[in-house]
Amino acid sequence: MDALIIAAGFGSRLAELSPSKPMTPVAGVPLIEIGVRQAMQAGVTRVVVVTGHQADLLEVFLADLSMRAGIEIVPVRLTNWSTPNGHSVMAGATRCDGNYLLMMADHMFDADILERLIHEHRPDCAVTLAVDRRIDNPLVDPEDATWVKMDDDGMITAIGKTIAPYDAVDCGAFLATPDLARAIHEAIAEGKPGSLSDGMQRLADAGRAGTMDIDDAWWMDVDDPRAHALAEELAPWHLARTFADIGVPAGE
Repeated sequence: MDALIIAAGFGSRLAELSPSKPMTPVAGVPLIEIGVRQAMQAGVTRVVVVTGHQADLLEVFLADLSMRAGIEIVPVRLTNWSTPNGHSVMAGATRCDGNYLLMMADHMFDADILERLIHEHRPDCAVTLAVDRRIDNPLVDPEDATWVKMDDDGMITAIGKTIAPYDAVDCGAFLATPDLARAIHEAIAEGKPGSLSDGMQRLADAGRAGTMDIDDAWWMDVDDPRAHALAEELAPWHLARTFADIGVPAGE
């Protein structure tokens, strides 16, 4: 299976720490490398990375990472990287074969989350989203989180940053089919800006957006200096397997 990692945006909230959000180091390792290696551990055999801001810098790093990690990494450059993130999904999905694991470049996960998600495909779902029902999770920034409302069967009924009420928070990892990119394109044709959530809501309205509860597994979004400081402290402990592959001892 392919993984598609979105890494095109400016990342203004981390700009004081790094000129490139996906290149921002956590325990000395760039976020994009953590994401690629986590995808590999989940069973992915090829990674597509959508680049944009600081694309030259990022693409040189990805070429080196491909050789070091022993996996094909395909960069797809988004010319207008200021567009909503759904445009990155549409661009990257053109290079993915069949279903794919969709990840955000600034998110980190327990290995089990991605491993489970890859095997969550249901014929009636165009997309399956990893969700955390711990809506009071202290690692979640409520001002930046994408919230999810579900029915009794775990199907998404509403998704977005401003919805209320909600049952869970979007963890930033998806098992996507080609229908997700088509749904984003259709949402744009209807006048929506083209965010990933626009496409997700369209699929939810059709009853085709499922969820996977991560239970008590660890994850976090490294989106601002506060989250980065927490990641520096917590990631080597929770992602010991990932950091061991890179040569960083657990807890260091």
